[in-house]
Amino acid sequence: MPHVTTRPRPLSALRSLLDSEAAGGVVLMAVAAVALVVANSPLAPAYFGGLKAYVGGLSVLHWVNDALMAVFFLLVGLEIKREFVDGQLSTWPRRLLPGIAAAGGMIAPALIYSAFTMGDATGLRGWAIPAATDIAFALGVLALLGSRVPVSLKVFLAALAIMDDLGAVIIIALFYTANLSLPMLGAAAGALGVLVVLNRARVSNLAPYLVIGALLWFLVLKSGVHATIAGVALALTIPVRRAPGRPDDPHSPLHRLEHALHSWVAFLVVPVFGFANAGVSLSGVSLATVLSPVPLGIALGLFVGKQIGVFGFAAVAIKTRLVDMPAHATWAQLYGVSLLCGIGFTMSLFIGLLAFPTDPAMQDAVKIGVLMGSVLSAIVGAAVLRFVPTEVAGLARAA
Repeated sequence: MPHVTTRPRPLSALRSLLDSEAAGGVVLMAVAAVALVVANSPLAPAYFGGLKAYVGGLSVLHWVNDALMAVFFLLVGLEIKREFVDGQLSTWPRRLLPGIAAAGGMIAPALIYSAFTMGDATGLRGWAIPAATDIAFALGVLALLGSRVPVSLKVFLAALAIMDDLGAVIIIALFYTANLSLPMLGAAAGALGVLVVLNRARVSNLAPYLVIGALLWFLVLKSGVHATIAGVALALTIPVRRAPGRPDDPHSPLHRLEHALHSWVAFLVVPVFGFANAGVSLSGVSLATVLSPVPLGIALGLFVGKQIGVFGFAAVAIKTRLVDMPAHATWAQLYGVSLLCGIGFTMSLFIGLLAFPTDPAMQDAVKIGVLMGSVLSAIVGAAVLRFVPTEVAGLARAA
């Protein structure tokens, strides 16, 4: 991977992103553990009953997954746009290594999952579940390791996860849509057109974008396309501009909105989603349940598929001199980070809900598989990185 840029603005923005995501990941780990405990305690009836309660025509769980997660996807879209326009993914050389690794990290897990569920048409709908990487969770584990991991690998992981998110958004849009309502879809296209006009007119006030974006969310919700796609579509229309003498303008609309959303998403939206969706009752769960095709396919897709795809594709690209090894990193460290890519918590759970929207049993199977694969990837990945020889850790600190 090319060396990290020395331009002050992107590096400081990147460090801010890494710090925010890492802290949010630690919170997410704690919340997921609490949800699992609550779901298997005397509070379980209140927990599951509260999620099923209806407010304003939607259940609490639907509000979390369709509305709150639209805000999460809005931030994802803003990060993707910023990185591609003028960040760590702004040039093809910078995109190459994380892009190749992300592609491998999506293909291999999907193939492993599909191999386990090939004879089950229903189960096969979840083929994309293990293809996602949870940037917050993964960076949270890296944060616990401190300076033992070079900055270049943290940049690599963040860039890979952003590319991974882009792939997940495309998969959701193409493969996980309900019956389409053409009138609502047309109206949504009209709202998106207005947002594009605002962008072309260089409107810098965020208010009209957010008002029309809320309308866009409602129209997309009613169109049959998942409502969270509206968040990404809105993000791509938010203007970003350059400032004289600087690679980007910190006062441009995109930067202002991204800065305003970061803490809310990291410390409220994602933890609420994790608490609402990580809780699964383990009563009645047997070895046969764990080893059934869906949870086993997800767990092995995340733990085995991710390391094969990410490390394997990256190694081939580096060995063939198509790209450079991340600065101050060793093969062992690259392998450890590849293992952490198997933490697929937030996006994997989300895709699982889309794959099996009306099947609670399958949703529980997804949660078991995601938890197994993510926890195993986190523990083994952290262990590999923790026991890197001390002289290599010294190089990491020097980075």
